[in-house]
Amino acid sequence: MNFLKNRLLQDSLQYIKGVGPKRAALFEKLELRTTEDCLFFLPFRFEDRTRVKKISQLIHNEQVTVEGTILNAGSFRIGRRKKIFEVIVQDETGTLRAKWFQFNEKYMLEKFPIGKSLVISGKPVSNRRLGIGFEMIHPECEILTGDAPDALEIGKIIPVYHTTEGLHLKSLRTILKTVVDHYADLAEEFLPEEIMRRHRFPPRQECLRQAHFPAQETDTRLLNQFKTPAQQRLIFEELFLIQLALGFKKKHASRAANGTPLKTRGATIRNFFGHLPFELTGAQKRVLGEIMNDLEQDRPMNRLLQGDVGSGKTVVALICLLTAVDNGYQAALMAPTELLSEQHYLNLKPYCDKLGIPIELVTSTATGRERKRIQEEIRSGKIHIIIGTHALIQKDVSFDNLALAVIDEQHRFGVLQREAIGKKGGNPHLLIMTATPIPRSLALTLYGDLDVSYLDEFPPGRQPIPTRVVQSRDRETAYRQIRKEILQGRQAYVVCPLIEESENSDLKAAVEVQEQLKREWFPDLQIALIHGRMKKEERQKIMADFLAGAIHILVATTVIEVGIDVPNATLMIVEHAERFGLSQLHQLRGRVGRGQHASHCFLLAYPPLSDEGRLRLQAMEESNDGFRIAEEDLKIRGPGDFMGTRQSGMPLLRVANLLRDLKILDLARKEAFALI
Repeated sequence: MNFLKNRLLQDSLQYIKGVGPKRAALFEKLELRTTEDCLFFLPFRFEDRTRVKKISQLIHNEQVTVEGTILNAGSFRIGRRKKIFEVIVQDETGTLRAKWFQFNEKYMLEKFPIGKSLVISGKPVSNRRLGIGFEMIHPECEILTGDAPDALEIGKIIPVYHTTEGLHLKSLRTILKTVVDHYADLAEEFLPEEIMRRHRFPPRQECLRQAHFPAQETDTRLLNQFKTPAQQRLIFEELFLIQLALGFKKKHASRAANGTPLKTRGATIRNFFGHLPFELTGAQKRVLGEIMNDLEQDRPMNRLLQGDVGSGKTVVALICLLTAVDNGYQAALMAPTELLSEQHYLNLKPYCDKLGIPIELVTSTATGRERKRIQEEIRSGKIHIIIGTHALIQKDVSFDNLALAVIDEQHRFGVLQREAIGKKGGNPHLLIMTATPIPRSLALTLYGDLDVSYLDEFPPGRQPIPTRVVQSRDRETAYRQIRKEILQGRQAYVVCPLIEESENSDLKAAVEVQEQLKREWFPDLQIALIHGRMKKEERQKIMADFLAGAIHILVATTVIEVGIDVPNATLMIVEHAERFGLSQLHQLRGRVGRGQHASHCFLLAYPPLSDEGRLRLQAMEESNDGFRIAEEDLKIRGPGDFMGTRQSGMPLLRVANLLRDLKILDLARKEAFALI
């Protein structure tokens, strides 16, 4: 019986009354393919049409339903081109005008025959100063027929769904009503009885019915806040299943006693601290304690290290790498871009050289004899610390005895790459670092199987970076600051989104900006350009010159987004800032403010700005806190887009919303882990 029910829930939508092959293709655009998909495609809001009022009782801009008789219907012209279709409805207390600006006149005349009874819902707008009373623009209407009491939209709370071009909301609503009526009872209960009882959850089938077509007495405000018992239960069950899967994954990993226990605080680590020119922060010491405790166990560590830009993640990673080497094993650090890999290599190599530890850089651009040499020395164990891009997880790279893998900027990679590096060398300890913080709700959903450490303290002297949004036409303000910084012996970045002008894009190209700066603004200064298409050697030389102070202004694409550390650079200017993501802007800003001098950031915006673009720039002006910025970014973009592509492993949520439902997520995680 269970098999039959599940089979019916997988029925194709095209066989549902009112659908067919053509409409099924439209449903596919909404990712609705089966009857089960439809059951969990919940309305995003509700309209209260239970309040049927007389026309004389209407209040300006208040959602209402009116019943009356069609007095007149037809179109009239305003100006030369614009036509309006108007229906005049009358009850015993007055008249109401309904207007449409886009219409098929023949269809509208057939739809609204004079003398018929009509139910009309919408927000009335008062036009008393023109002497015409109330009117509604593009209202929902339904002709009353003999079966009026059974009509979907009369005197009821009406669900409003996301739809797509070619699929009218009214048609979608009717089809979903058919699906709910015939298939909701097939959705079987699976939550344990004690959880149902503890949280007073209604039965699953009843929840599906009420979440789509609620009872007339349901509070519309609660419905629109997704806080009715039916909605809360469906949200809970979705998050509960995700947390259950993560819990089992974590339990399975903890039972795998085939990891490599490492001794911590050995001679190499003590020697390293002797070379370290600064004191670790309290947060770094706390996090290292958590990590070292993991490394001492005989099960592989699986830990996520969260920290803001400049909080000192790299030195924590280096200490972990050295701990593996101190025990006679290899350690690897994988980064998403060649430039970031190179920067890690250049930052770590001086320490490794002082300690006599062989370190090597592996990227996909290494070719021929050099690549074979590196591969052989990794395979033989001659190289102890390996830094690289995704090239590290390719088949031709094999390790002698890999005990620790550090993945930097995790959400650029995705779950598959994370698992691939984890399989190299047989269950190495795994430390995952995020370049910018991930909101807590996302971390629990995406990394719920990992332990989490937080670097929530900055090194002494790290100052907030004043950030200012400047209209592109006022760029002189930002350029004056460049001159001021250079006169004080500092350096500046100017970041652009593209390498060269595209025919279909008005974005400033980095090449053009470099030439313009040199020609029109700073002919006396050394200005260099760096971008991702350059050869490795050329890129490294420019970065070395910039670090040495031989270059005053570095024009760059977003290849400098992470990993670049030039303490003397104190000014960041971002061209077309409105086109960048919020976390990207925060990362770019993090390239300055790394020395003892005050730093500044200018975001050059090109109108017109989208609402999202304006919100992103406002968030940058208002905060330097990466955790707060991450939350704002999640609000603006939503979970899927925040993490990038679906390959990141982000579950596709049908009902829950990670911004709205954090409390339920906590509850679902607690119940799931208790059950395991």
